[in-house]
Amino acid sequence: MSKRRERRQGPAVVRGRLVPESTHDERLLDRRGPAEWLHMDPWRVMRIQAEFVEGFGALAELPPAVTVFGSARTPVDSPEYQMGVRLGRALSEAGYAVITGGGPGCMEAANKGAREAGGISVGLGIELPFEQAMNEYVDLGVEFRYFFVRKTMFVKYACGFVALPGGFGTLDELFEALTLVQTRKVTSFPVVLLGTSYWGGLLDWVKGTLAVEGKISPQDVELIDLTDDVDEAVRIIVEADHRRSDRAAEEARAVRAGVGTAE
Repeated sequence: MSKRRERRQGPAVVRGRLVPESTHDERLLDRRGPAEWLHMDPWRVMRIQAEFVEGFGALAELPPAVTVFGSARTPVDSPEYQMGVRLGRALSEAGYAVITGGGPGCMEAANKGAREAGGISVGLGIELPFEQAMNEYVDLGVEFRYFFVRKTMFVKYACGFVALPGGFGTLDELFEALTLVQTRKVTSFPVVLLGTSYWGGLLDWVKGTLAVEGKISPQDVELIDLTDDVDEAVRIIVEADHRRSDRAAEEARAVRAGVGTAE
């Protein structure tokens, strides 16, 4: 008996003939079709709002966390998968929850390492036109219909990003993170690329083309750390976290001193 089609739609799962031909994201972004879609957009806003509320509610009480990106296609027996397991374990041992996209491959590896180390393993899934179940190592899983809501959760509840080797999705998440850091939407937020042989060519292009041609500032290159060492990646995260905590403490002291002077 062949396996029935299945799709996750937010908190719901539909199978067989109930699986629609398009996703919520696809319908939101599609400008073709009859004009009555225009009048349905306000209802979409309500659904989007509900996803934000659900995500905030589910993740608000997480301890400090690190978001790990990487390919869903990475084989379990590959060195990259094993590196993901070591990363998830090391982050958990350093006191961080591990957030991934909840899928297979590198995401599963990081969740597995976190779970085996006794840490908190989080998966933020997304509705896709093909099946991709939440991996078995996720302790807290939240399903999203819209990519932009999910991306907000990746950033809001993390104090750093680590990118394992990945494809278009990983690159999308990586460059969005770098843009947020570059534009100071988030501060003291380390972005670590793990795997020099995989990411080295990209970083050479960033330095040798983007920076040289003036498309980014020379200091923007310093927003990216590249390493093969899991322990170094975790150290970069920890040190940035400490700097952020120290700055917050200094700002709090300054505020208290200002209040005392005013009185």
